[in-house]
Amino acid sequence: MTHYVLLVSSDSELNDELLSLSTTHANKSTSMLNDDVQWVLPNDPNAHKAIMAACWYPDSTILSEFPALECLHSLAAGADHLGDALLNAALPVCRIVDNEQKKGMLEYVLWAVLYFQRDFDRAIQGQTQRHWQRYPQQKAQDIQIGVMGLGEIGLYVAQGLEKQGYTVAGWSNSKKDIPNVQCFAGKDELHSFLKNTDILVNLLPLNHATNRIIDSNFIKQLKSSASLINCGRGGHVDYNALQTALESETLRGAILDVFDEEPLAQDSPLWEVQNLLITPHMASASSSEVLIEQVSENTRRLATGSPLNNRIN
Repeated sequence: MTHYVLLVSSDSELNDELLSLSTTHANKSTSMLNDDVQWVLPNDPNAHKAIMAACWYPDSTILSEFPALECLHSLAAGADHLGDALLNAALPVCRIVDNEQKKGMLEYVLWAVLYFQRDFDRAIQGQTQRHWQRYPQQKAQDIQIGVMGLGEIGLYVAQGLEKQGYTVAGWSNSKKDIPNVQCFAGKDELHSFLKNTDILVNLLPLNHATNRIIDSNFIKQLKSSASLINCGRGGHVDYNALQTALESETLRGAILDVFDEEPLAQDSPLWEVQNLLITPHMASASSSEVLIEQVSENTRRLATGSPLNNRIN
């Protein structure tokens, strides 16, 4: 029996790759269920038969358009991109759990931390001005890195930074206990977390409580020498406040990997902001093979009434 996965993604390149790989994966499947999982787009004649929706920024109308859907599967480690309407629907939601994705995020964050720690930002600026200046080497232990968001990826990043010798603090909605990481929680402890942070790494989920959390009041609680690395969601940042802070040197610098709308528009003023480095949402991602494997496996489980993997509600 064929079980259908409805692919609802705003990324046309990702759609093409997943559809191609899904065919290969189905042909290689050795499932003892002897079934077939087929991935389809919304315009496919079989789309109305889909029981699973594989989602990346889906339209909130998919449930009314495809009433046979029984589960929503995020194509990422988080699910906030599904939006409130879908997250609050009476359907189970699953996500991707991938160790390679966690490793990729740690690699990106380590590079971004070194960018500020070893003064690469200043050296690059010096090159544009043909100005030669050496900068003193800072010890990792003398730099306090604050990690906002201590979920599976945030925890991995915090522990990885600590193993590299950095002084690490973490902040989350609820209290955590992480060896060698000073943990803060809730609004009451946010200022204590921010005031000693040299480099802030944001890995929070996006929700009502965290939307535009990095605003002017938030930034004022950081040191003027502090730097921001945002790998969470674009919606975490008040961009006007960030631009003002960077141009007034209230904040040393920032690296942004995520934005409200992607690709970032060519006429966005962010391209020209001083002391801001932009990367094209490249911090970390699961391979397409992992996406196919995990969503297809959960589709089989859904069809047979077996417990779903990586369910979040």
